[in-house]
Amino acid sequence: MSKSTTVKELVERSKAAQEQFAFVTQEQADAAARAICKVVYDNAEKLGVMAAEETRMGSKADKITKCRMKSSLIWESIKNEKTVGVINRLENRQMLEIAKPLGTVACIIPSTNPVVTPMCNAAFGLKTRNSVIFAPHPRAVECTKLLVKMFREELSKFGFPEDLVLGLEEVSIEDSSELMSLSDVVVATGGPAMVKAAYSSGKPSLGVGQGNVQSIVDRDADLSAAAEKILIGRSFDNGLICLGEQTAFIPEEKMDLFIEEIKKHGGFYVADLDEVEKVREGLFPNSGPLNRDIVGLDAEQSGKIIGIDVPANTKAIVVKASGVGCEDVLCREKLCPVLTLYPYDTFEKGVAMMMENLDYEGKGHSISIHSNTPEHVEYAAIQCSVSRVVVNQPAGTTGGGSPTNGFVATTTLGCGSWGNNSFSGNLSHKHFMNITRVGYPYEESYLPDPELAWK
Repeated sequence: MSKSTTVKELVERSKAAQEQFAFVTQEQADAAARAICKVVYDNAEKLGVMAAEETRMGSKADKITKCRMKSSLIWESIKNEKTVGVINRLENRQMLEIAKPLGTVACIIPSTNPVVTPMCNAAFGLKTRNSVIFAPHPRAVECTKLLVKMFREELSKFGFPEDLVLGLEEVSIEDSSELMSLSDVVVATGGPAMVKAAYSSGKPSLGVGQGNVQSIVDRDADLSAAAEKILIGRSFDNGLICLGEQTAFIPEEKMDLFIEEIKKHGGFYVADLDEVEKVREGLFPNSGPLNRDIVGLDAEQSGKIIGIDVPANTKAIVVKASGVGCEDVLCREKLCPVLTLYPYDTFEKGVAMMMENLDYEGKGHSISIHSNTPEHVEYAAIQCSVSRVVVNQPAGTTGGGSPTNGFVATTTLGCGSWGNNSFSGNLSHKHFMNITRVGYPYEESYLPDPELAWK
């Protein structure tokens, strides 16, 4: 968008393009969505490095991995899905379901995920015959510009309207607000303020809640495997992922053994209480908001800001909390590779403490559990107000979809009413469709006499 192009004009172009695309075939919609994912896959190294450098957050290597894996997973998850015409015939109910597009989708892009989130939004949007307009984060404007250029070039190869994908170039709160109010639907992936603005836009909105993933290690779990997986989830992309484990609850009698396993797998355990206080103050100065200067840095860089010496190649700084919930700010979400530990005596009390932390921050998002006892998994899932329970896996790398589980592949994670969101679960292409339902009459009434309902 040039400086002379208004937001209104941009939306008008997007809507005109969407009207041209609204009645394409399933094969054409698939081609457009595939092209979006494939161009990110093919340019993963360039885009991953650019994302890390422009935002000054996260790991270049992990962002490259994310570009490759998410593009593949998302295309694999949607490529055989029907999104055009009659998508379902409910013979037992004498009904048809017909897919229709939503229109123009305003997509608010976070600084933490400036490549795969717009890719995901665009792939879902084009698969369902919508147009998308990106509102980039101020720290990722150039990333978004490049992606828009790449996506438009791919669409032109198929003869599709390039304006199916557009982006704001002049980033401001005013322009983003206007975009949300003029579009048909809003998908907001970002901080609480932006999500609140989306819900206040007057348009249907799909927003996300804050993460603060709590993890619990059961007494029958393999401590080494659990420590390794928790560190993987906590350290991926330098701890930026909202699904990354934040606090792990460990059986009190196994805490020392678990700490030894943490050390073996690349964790740097801080035992000295004065240094733990440095971590606390470095992350949350004066018990206030998270220190922005530490967001997305690796463990060694985080240590320098905190004021402790952390060895190179450390996966995460690990500390014990002095309390749960509001008793210790270390129980909050930490957008850098710092992991908090806390002991529990009974499993039920451990789950109760997880809930206390979630009530403090992150309610509705996710928990992870390392256990070989199904009853304990189900107990935690029933008790905790979360949308995802990740079992015996690194939550940070699998809760958003993985070849090893059944979670829908996505970059946007709803937290339900617990997190003030309109949906719980993983955003998918199904959220980008209107459904027209056609109902034929039954040959006979299934309730000829209302008295039958009570028998």
